Amino acid sequence: MNSISSGDLLGPLFASAKMRAVLSDAAMLQHMLDVEAALARAEAANGVIPKSAAAPIAAACQAKRFDIAALGIAAGQAGNVAIPLVKALTAEVAKRDKNAARFVHWGATSQDIIDTASVLALREASALLDRDLARAVKGFVSLAKKHRKSVMAGRTWLQQALPTTFGLKAAEYAASLARSRTRMLAAVEEASLLQFGGASGTLAALGKKGAAVARGLGKSLGLAVAPAPWHAHSDRIAHAASTIAIAIGECGKIARDVSLMMQTEVGEVFEPEGAGRGGSSTMPQKRNPALSAQILAAANLAPGLVSSLLAGLTHEHERGTGGWQASWFALPQLLLIASGAFERTAEIATGLEVDKARMRANLEISNGLIMAEAVQFALAEKLGKSQAHDLVAKASKQALNSAKHLKDALRGLPEVTQILSGKKLDDLFEPSNYLGETQKFIDAAIASAERSLKK
Repeated sequence: MNSISSGDLLGPLFASAKMRAVLSDAAMLQHMLDVEAALARAEAANGVIPKSAAAPIAAACQAKRFDIAALGIAAGQAGNVAIPLVKALTAEVAKRDKNAARFVHWGATSQDIIDTASVLALREASALLDRDLARAVKGFVSLAKKHRKSVMAGRTWLQQALPTTFGLKAAEYAASLARSRTRMLAAVEEASLLQFGGASGTLAALGKKGAAVARGLGKSLGLAVAPAPWHAHSDRIAHAASTIAIAIGECGKIARDVSLMMQTEVGEVFEPEGAGRGGSSTMPQKRNPALSAQILAAANLAPGLVSSLLAGLTHEHERGTGGWQASWFALPQLLLIASGAFERTAEIATGLEVDKARMRANLEISNGLIMAEAVQFALAEKLGKSQAHDLVAKASKQALNSAKHLKDALRGLPEVTQILSGKKLDDLFEPSNYLGETQKFIDAAIASAERSLKK
């Protein structure tokens, strides 16, 4: 389908080249024609239409034989693209076999063709998404192992909080993307079902052969057959879309962190360099977080697209007006922006530059205040938490007002020095001594991510 995210001008900003091909107008048209061809074969095999009709119908089901622009214009009048397509397909078959042309689209309805084609596209698209998510998971696992002891400032409310390691951040990125990938694959598998119900979901036009035709059609397309047509209940599609949107959101969280860590004043990590990447049209010194910006754009767009699919769950009766139609746009757009977000996240994961020295230096910019909690709990063992908190707060205020190191301010308080000797106090101001269960958390996150890759 032609759109901003699949076009030639802005498409590369939002979507991968492979996904733009998978969701192109020609590819989507071919999916619909594949359903029509498989339908003819299944009906011929079950004696619903003459066996001689299947081959001419299937032979005509090639996207190159049809005028996509003309179909689009006609769809605007008809209400959906399947109506003019069936008309055009019938004419194409008639060129070869007028009798076979009588059996095109036999017993099916537009929604059968459109929804099943959408499922075929979703399944193909998910394979591309899966590859990039898996690549991103592997990349962050590698970063986690490499930087498990690279100490940096943990930040809450955008302020330095306590020391952590970049390895823990990377391990958590890997684990979150691994969970997203597992959810997505399960949801897409659940949604990979044939939609075949005829005019009103009963397959009445096929008499008692509807179920047999559905089984044959599903087998030909490699799709499972639902217990009943799902044309009025798109919950599985909405679920799959939601899991994809959640994965985009997780990529957005990573991109937000990376863009913040790339700030000039922070300078702890940098996106991988590339020709023409992250530059400015006027400032030659700039190295902008271009990949992160594209991921974050997708994260901003995804909730709106998913909300359209969720709103579409309220179908009226056996075929709705508006909600179903909105899905024709929303689902492909979601898949397109997901492809861009996942591909760029994988690029970051496999090429991120990490400045350990800058991370360490940034731990010192608060003049030791980042270690205030460590001192407080060491004092609390003797004084109790409340009194220890007050002492450290007093010393912190003095350090801030006099622009001196917290350790020096604490050394000026007899209540502190009586409990904490010079060596003990020095040890408390070594960030690597106050990392708690960081290494265990890293191991657990890496293990969960690696397990998911083996499934």
